[in-house]
Amino acid sequence: MPASAFALVILAGLIHASWNIAAKKAGGDARFACFTGLIMMIFWAPLGLWLGWQQVPKWGVAEWALVVVSGILHVVYYIVLLRGYRRADLTVVYPLARGSGPLLTSLVAVIFLGEQLSALGAVGVLGVVLGVFFIAGGPGLFRAAHDPAQRLRVLKGVRYGLVTGAFIATYTVVDGYAVKWMLMSPILVDYFGNFVRLVFLLPSVLRDRATASLLWSQQWKYALIVGIISPVSYVLVLYAVQVAPLSHVAPAREVSMLFAALLGGHLLGEGDRWARLGGAALIAAGVMALALG
Repeated sequence: MPASAFALVILAGLIHASWNIAAKKAGGDARFACFTGLIMMIFWAPLGLWLGWQQVPKWGVAEWALVVVSGILHVVYYIVLLRGYRRADLTVVYPLARGSGPLLTSLVAVIFLGEQLSALGAVGVLGVVLGVFFIAGGPGLFRAAHDPAQRLRVLKGVRYGLVTGAFIATYTVVDGYAVKWMLMSPILVDYFGNFVRLVFLLPSVLRDRATASLLWSQQWKYALIVGIISPVSYVLVLYAVQVAPLSHVAPAREVSMLFAALLGGHLLGEGDRWARLGGAALIAAGVMALALG
């Protein structure tokens, strides 16, 4: 991977972890997702419309189809992620979501596409499995077995993390194809995909405007953070995809798990910080081994 692409991915990882902390602290649902989408639409309008004026007229059916599919995948991913944050710890949901995406992609390639898994790739699988164990609580899982409430919270975190990871794997392939093979602008893929997301999210706000207004008064600061900086992290990744293999960029993104595990434990007061940080490191090492193997 070129050094420029690696630098983009590292910066994107830090930004990605930061906005996920804000989303977790907001404790929002689909309405929060709508707030962030509206802020993104307004704040990034000058850049999106300027680039769109030059490039969108050249788009055909294939380009618009990719934008629509990408938007739908992103909105489902985001809603599932936010629900997981409301019902479980960020330091369980986030690393599992970020780590399982590349793992699922590799397993599908081996099982359905006839690709071979090398010894290094097998070590990577082991690293991810061990990382999952530590992220989910490590030895504390045995203690949680005697605490029904804690056990249920951990299991919910694992469930939401894995489902979110499946959507991450899917939208990464779709968006990677759009920017690398269809040569679409990363900024426009994300910006116009946001309009698709808003089509599905706006009804959740309009259905009960009084409640939405109350939630806005409580969550607007976090919505501003997410709406402004979350597009930056993903667009940086898409630019990296243009100059480096997708199979390398996708696993390298998981460096964000290290930031999230450390920041989540410190800022959110979630327990077993060091066990979860170690687990995040194992997952990151594992998915990198999968990419190289």
